[in-house]
Formats: sequence, C-alpha cells, structure tokens
Amino acid sequence: MYDGMSRPPLPTPARGRHGLRAAAAALALSAALLTAGCGTSQTAAQEKEAAAPSAAGFPVTIDNCGVKTTYDKPPARVVTIHQHPAELLLSLGLKDRMVGTAFPDSAVLPELRKDYAAIPELAKREPSFETILEAEPDLVYGGYGSAFADKEGRSRKAFEDAGIDTHLNREYCGEKRVTMEDTYEEVRTVGRIFGVPDRADKLVADLKARVGRATTAVGSAPKIPVFVYDSGDKSAFTAGGKSLGTELIRMAGGENVFADLDDVFGDVSWEQVVERRPEVIAIYDYAGTGSVEQKKEYLLAQPALKDVPAIRNKRFVVLPLTATLVGVRSAYAVEDLARGIHPESFA
Repeated sequence: MYDGMSRPPLPTPARGRHGLRAAAAALALSAALLTAGCGTSQTAAQEKEAAAPSAAGFPVTIDNCGVKTTYDKPPARVVTIHQHPAELLLSLGLKDRMVGTAFPDSAVLPELRKDYAAIPELAKREPSFETILEAEPDLVYGGYGSAFADKEGRSRKAFEDAGIDTHLNREYCGEKRVTMEDTYEEVRTVGRIFGVPDRADKLVADLKARVGRATTAVGSAPKIPVFVYDSGDKSAFTAGGKSLGTELIRMAGGENVFADLDDVFGDVSWEQVVERRPEVIAIYDYAGTGSVEQKKEYLLAQPALKDVPAIRNKRFVVLPLTATLVGVRSAYAVEDLARGIHPESFA
C-alpha cells in the first residue's frame, strides 16, 4: 500500500490569501520576483479581510492531527490530494468549491464520475508545491500522509506560510486503530469546515443505513475466515488488526485471519496464510501493484497455496483500495464484502 475538461465557475479567493500565495509562489520560483512583491497592498487586503463579517456558524476551529486551524468562513477554493478526499467533498455537494484534484487510484464511484471529471486534474500522483499554488487554493485536503511530505516541499508548515489552510484525513493522525466511526467523524468534521453540517449529517445517516442493510442481510451467519491480499510475492502484504479493512470484514460477516497482526498493514509469510486456511481472499485493487487478474493468477499458480480453501474454490472479493480508507467508499465496501463472503444472504 502506498503511504493504499471543463472547469466550473469558481468563487474569487480572498485578497489577503491571494497575496500570501502569490508571495509564496514567487519565493519558490524566483527571489527576484519576490523582491518585486506587493507587501503594502497585501497588508491592506489582510486588514480588509479581518474587518469583514464572519459567515453564519463561523468561526470554526478544528484540531486536525495536532494542527489547529480556525476558519472564519467556508473554504472557497480547495485542492484535494488523493481520491478519497475528493469523493467525500463531491458527496457533500461541494463541487463548486473544488479547483483541483490529484492522484486518482481507482474508478470513481459511478454517481460521482461526471462531477469528478469536471474538476481539473493537477497531477497523476502528488502535485508539486508550485503546481498547487498555481491553482490558488485556500485549503488543501490530503488523503494520505504523503500529501504533506516535507521532503517534497509540501509540509503543512509550508502551506501555512503561504497563507493556505490544510486538512489531513484523520486516518493518518497516528491513532492506534481505525474504525467506521472515524469515517463518520471525518464526514462531520468536513461538513463543519465547509459550513454544511446538515449535509454531513444526512450523508452519515445514508452511509450508516447502507452498512446496516448489509449487516442485517448477513445476520447471524457464521464468521467466514478472510485473507486480505494487498501485494507481495516473497511474503504477503496484508491488512492487520488496526486497519479499517478488519472492521469492514467483521461487519460483512467475516473474520480477518490476520486480525492479530498488531498494525494497520504488515508482511506475513505464505506458510502463515496456509496455516490459517482462509475461505475468501479480499484483493485490494490500486495502481502500481499489478492488475486484479495478475494478482489472482499469481495466487492460483502457487503450489503451496493449492489446498487453501479460498484458492481451491477460487473465492475472491475485489475491493478498490479507496473503499478500505476513511471516506464514503467504506460503507460501500461492507456491502461488497458481505455479498462476496455470504452470497447466499443476497440470493
């Protein structure tokens, strides 16, 4: 796992933030341009912005992964890095606030594809700091910790110095274990930041209902042992007990055979996989680790795995990696897993 068009009319950014971003871009590109900056007009713009009345329900202060940010008004120009933050914003009806996306790693949810395609794609992977500045965002929302990689010049401090707020998906805040409650809380937090708490509450209710339908369908069916195959050949890279994937499997009527692995992800030996005899294999699908078909062919071709029930019966469930992360997809993953683990419950 790593770290895992047409442009709609956009609101005009606040002049104070624009001045800071312009100064930061100039610093990154040329010291000479920086010395020709507009410090006086920037100060006047900042004073004007400070005197402006706050939007209803604002200011809002969010403590995100140890970074405390006070929003005096909803962000108007947002860049998302990684797919799951973009899908969350689109699910909240915030397309008009989005000025750039980056790093798509799976097919977008069908109901969001048209809106997603309308947002400019800044890069196939994480965009450079300068590229992000060119989009003139007032907020950058990252999905993986790599969104704000210091060694790539994209630290949260660098964006702060440029007058740009940042938000990191709570999955990367260093908590010990990730659960569906983290998904619901992430939605509510983003709803507060953008001044749409009612939309967030409705979305959470919809996600909970989707999960509820799946868990009700599998009911009291026996727990089926499931092995998560992310990638790997000499060893298997799999989801551990602290991953959201483990909880999704449990909700879907299964049991992660490596739930005792005390981490979010980790390597296990193929001998361990054989010993634990999974009846279903959940394959994580994302760019850079081979196609789903290649992963299936590899697993089916290993002589050591031939007596594993999941291999013998060719029982696979495919999940986009984005469906196993803190975001709207996780609720969909419970249903997909439940159908793969207990197909008889959906006949």
